[in-house]
Amino acid sequence: MSEQTKTPKAAGGAPAIITAVKTISEEMGLVRGVRTLLKLNQVGGVDCPGCAWPEPDRERSHFEFCENGAKHVADEATTKRVTPEFFQQWSVAELLQQSDQWLNAQGRLTHPMLLQRDATHYEPVSWDDAFELLAGELNSLNYPDQAIFYTSGRTSNEAAFLYQLFVRQFGTNNLPDCSNMCHESSGSALSETVGVGKGTVTLEDFEQAQAIFVIGQNPGTNHPRMLTSLERAKRRGCRLVHINPLPEVGMTRFKHPQDVLGLLSSGTILADLFLQVRINGDVALLKGIAKAVLAHEESVDRDFIAEYTTGFDEFVSALPAVSWNEIIEQSGVAKAQIEEAARIFVESERTIFCWAMGLTQHRNAVANIQEIVNLMLLRGQVGKPGAGLCPVRGHSNVQGDRTVGIWERPTEAFLDRLGEVFEFEPPRNHGFDTVRAIQAMHDGQGKVFFALGGNFLSATPDTDFTAAALRRCRLTAHVSTKLNRSHLITGDRALILPCLGRTEIDVQADGPQFVTTENSMGVVQISRGSLEPASTELLSEPQIVARLARATFEHRTTVNWEELAGDYDKVRDAIERVVPGFDDYNERVRQPGGFHLPNAARNRVFNTKTGKANFTVHELPQHDLGPDQFLMMTIRSHDQFNTSVYTENDRYRGISDGRRVVFLNETDIVGAGLRARQVVDLVSHFEGEERIARQFIVVPYDIPRRCAATYFPEANVLVPVRNVALKSNTPVSKSVVISIRPATEELEKNVPSNSEEENRS
Repeated sequence: MSEQTKTPKAAGGAPAIITAVKTISEEMGLVRGVRTLLKLNQVGGVDCPGCAWPEPDRERSHFEFCENGAKHVADEATTKRVTPEFFQQWSVAELLQQSDQWLNAQGRLTHPMLLQRDATHYEPVSWDDAFELLAGELNSLNYPDQAIFYTSGRTSNEAAFLYQLFVRQFGTNNLPDCSNMCHESSGSALSETVGVGKGTVTLEDFEQAQAIFVIGQNPGTNHPRMLTSLERAKRRGCRLVHINPLPEVGMTRFKHPQDVLGLLSSGTILADLFLQVRINGDVALLKGIAKAVLAHEESVDRDFIAEYTTGFDEFVSALPAVSWNEIIEQSGVAKAQIEEAARIFVESERTIFCWAMGLTQHRNAVANIQEIVNLMLLRGQVGKPGAGLCPVRGHSNVQGDRTVGIWERPTEAFLDRLGEVFEFEPPRNHGFDTVRAIQAMHDGQGKVFFALGGNFLSATPDTDFTAAALRRCRLTAHVSTKLNRSHLITGDRALILPCLGRTEIDVQADGPQFVTTENSMGVVQISRGSLEPASTELLSEPQIVARLARATFEHRTTVNWEELAGDYDKVRDAIERVVPGFDDYNERVRQPGGFHLPNAARNRVFNTKTGKANFTVHELPQHDLGPDQFLMMTIRSHDQFNTSVYTENDRYRGISDGRRVVFLNETDIVGAGLRARQVVDLVSHFEGEERIARQFIVVPYDIPRRCAATYFPEANVLVPVRNVALKSNTPVSKSVVISIRPATEELEKNVPSNSEEENRS
């Protein structure tokens, strides 16, 4: 069972150094690990497989990585191996009883493996036979839309482009991806309001900003290198405002692990102001800041509004209908604090607003982000140096995958160009996003599921429902580097297809290759592995896609798949011909630091339906909680990356040796008749349905009243697949209505490591 200790006073510091050294030593060996880390995020080196925070265009440190980046690299480059002998020893049923952390810790997959119908164990399969099986299943479908092709955010531009080309030549736009579950709301919100589904800032803007607002984001755990940019900004006088339901160590104080003098000090205080907003109280809070700004007429940039925006009058007219009492009640933040945030906002001539999934996974997620846009438009803080909108992506190429075509709703212009370049007619009907893909498999419409990376079952909502959906497929196949739970909840037959990791040398027919990625700020750069592959049986992702395409189409294709997979320069040439902004791709990406993709909004060109940036009007979201109910959000621990759980600890929140915890306000614990460290069951409520996650430990924490927090993916079982954000269809993982009840005596005696349906079966 988990233990609770004191939270540290600062992020980073000596503990970060000790943890990084310990991790690489245990997983990779110290010398091999250090050599690899020295190439991480360097020009021409390996792009970190973790978050998408950018590197400086100019000077880079020799140690351009963070504690969690070291963990990500060590995890991928571990010397541990999952061989055919491992699968001979462990049955699927036995593996299902293990935790996600245990599965990941077994090491790198070495051989393609097949689970036959009704078999108890995976068995080795040759690559040729694996592709023949896949092609046979795909070609036997009644129509192409019965196949679903998922993509993870670690997939390179080259692999993603080939993948979407194969899928569309096959005849479907069923290309769900991890964006559907994270920043899809950001893309929807920004496309409508400023005409581009990405952020509008560069890393250099952080060097000029006078105020930075960080809302619904925990940089210390999810984007640690961002703390370096925030620290630099703070030291030159920039004001920082943190808005979040939980106080996070990473936004409180930071000790840069590479600053020797800083290690001896108490660190740099980051946030000048912390607004502890209630879960999903952001719309109310942002409206409050807007009311305070509008109370001072001189603070509004009338010239910018007149020239570049529309909808201002409607926005201003709607604000008086929202009272201060409503704002204070729903946000949980005092009026004086909201006015202080507004003062910092109006005193800054160059402001950046950053956010992550704390905003994007609510039913009103698009409204959350558009209220930020409203604020920024009031002050003309879009499209000028040192200012702008900054959705911070959580996976290293999730933005790049979308740019090169991984999208279930492609534009007509993209399809026209793709068809013209490759001489075929792409499908025009929109495909399934992640939620609709799960529903299609559950309803029997999806027969074959293929995942290019990721851990689909653990990443998605409504674990029991999703598990049942996958089991109704004829075939499930996963391109992976490590063992995960998705390999164990399968269709009638299942394939594990092991691929090269980003840290590994990639040699193809035309010689050594490199891949490219796009970070959160639209910079495209090289990633080149330097380690020997974990197994001689591994294939690169582009090679896997190309061989699958050849097996499926045989000679019924207009694409020379072998040529593209043998020379990634040719893939980049193809991207250049199809995707705007990639002019001279191969030449520019070889320049130190790569190149920036064009971003019209950065230049105050707003490619919206109105031709201008749009103010929008939104109602306050409503949550009708019963007397014994809480609003729950899922969060990540400091020792995990997305679904990859490295240890059972969360140093920054004082949790060790366990993840099955529910963070509650101490007053709520007493009021609910509970006690600290009591074992409880969590029950979610949605449209008359109940879902149960069993055996969680109550942890008193600094969290607003009537709010609860639990770790992802353990609590995903509580997230209804049908509860989604308006417009973006993103699962509502941050606004889950739950009740809490004591666990039965029998369950308290044996607290298991995982609550998912398959672990109880």
